[in-house]
Amino acid sequence: MSRPSGKSAPFMNLPADGVRRRAGEPAALATGGIAALLAGACCLGPLVLVTLGFGGAWLANLQLFEPYQPVFIAVALAALGWAGWRIHRPAACEPGGVCAVPWVRRSYRIGFWIVAAWLLAVLVFPYIAPLFY
Repeated sequence: MSRPSGKSAPFMNLPADGVRRRAGEPAALATGGIAALLAGACCLGPLVLVTLGFGGAWLANLQLFEPYQPVFIAVALAALGWAGWRIHRPAACEPGGVCAVPWVRRSYRIGFWIVAAWLLAVLVFPYIAPLFY
């Protein structure tokens, strides 16, 4: 649906540099989430899949991710640190901008804490794994 000329949605009035500044939050959350999933693919992934009823010899192939687990954890921690800094710091925001919309900020914070909880589970799992086997 097109708007009449000269009229735009209130959140579209941001300057170009404001759009670039706020665009890093979803990218950082996505990067942290993907890295956290890959970090748990070798160890936590098979347990979750077996618990859900999936099985087979192909689960042993997930052990190929184990040598890369420290790299995935480092990427996830760096991305979550960047996302947390961008999301939770007080930022100057233009009235009517996307960052001024409360549900956008709230959804970023909820997504951040979900990814952080998953990464914490991946980091703690090797220590509590003997309780499950």
